[in-house]
Amino acid sequence: MRLNIKNETGRLKSVVLGQPNSLGAVPTLEESYDAKSYYSIEHNIYPKEEDIINEMNAFEAVLKKYDVEVLRPSIIKDYNQVFSRDVAFVIDDKMIISNVIADRADEQEAYKSVFEKVAWRKIINLPETAHIEGGDVIVWNDFIFIGTCFSEDYRNYKTARTNEYAIEILKEYFPKKRIIDLELKKNDKVPFEGILHLDCTFNPVGEDKCIIYKNGFVDESDYRLIIDIFGEENCFHINDEEMFEMFPNIFSISPDVVVSDKAFTRMNDHLRNEWGMTVEEIPYREISKMGGLLRCSTMPLVRE
Repeated sequence: MRLNIKNETGRLKSVVLGQPNSLGAVPTLEESYDAKSYYSIEHNIYPKEEDIINEMNAFEAVLKKYDVEVLRPSIIKDYNQVFSRDVAFVIDDKMIISNVIADRADEQEAYKSVFEKVAWRKIINLPETAHIEGGDVIVWNDFIFIGTCFSEDYRNYKTARTNEYAIEILKEYFPKKRIIDLELKKNDKVPFEGILHLDCTFNPVGEDKCIIYKNGFVDESDYRLIIDIFGEENCFHINDEEMFEMFPNIFSISPDVVVSDKAFTRMNDHLRNEWGMTVEEIPYREISKMGGLLRCSTMPLVRE
């Protein structure tokens, strides 16, 4: 397979979609590893496996409607494998294997059949102390935006998934890219007060536009930098409640086609009526209760 990911919206040809089967028991509060899951467990609304299967089947059907090759990881019994974005990610023609948190270390075994499709020289294995997950990495032509946490308490946050060391290594592998690190607010238990991954607060769409949540960044200057790059008129701003519902985390099949949660009425109307996009709406409310949405569920491999 010839990997090719140069941005978030090029015409999608091949993708890995997460695995909803054999999810296992509802985790305890102590076992949760993101604030949204913590909230769902605490309020007794954690999703059921059958609902997650139905939502991911709807997503797969849309992808196949646009002739996208859909690969799936093998099933690990009683294990949450919904969010494939965090296991590995592609930049240009290279696949970076993430050093995921210890709670998810076994998950990468299920992707063996996917990894075998890639030439070994195109796979980058990071040093053990370089932590990064695909949800924090947004590839946008000459830019790579990376969400991170520079706090001295980094090791104490379950929601801190990408560190400075990993960013420095990516700079070595991609010296011609402009790599921009963006510090995100972190909170392990209150989803209104922290951001798990960069794609939960910022996501490019179309050719030159983006969805953005201002309050997800530690420094307003990071937010301003994105506004300067994309232009104020090309940014769709979401509010606190919409961030909680995970509005930014939609998924592009092409510059003209996005897959979005059908509950995102205000944004979906804007994408259609103001930006002229085709919005494929599917139900994804149950999966959102586990701290991720559409982009989180995918690992794009090839875009035109």
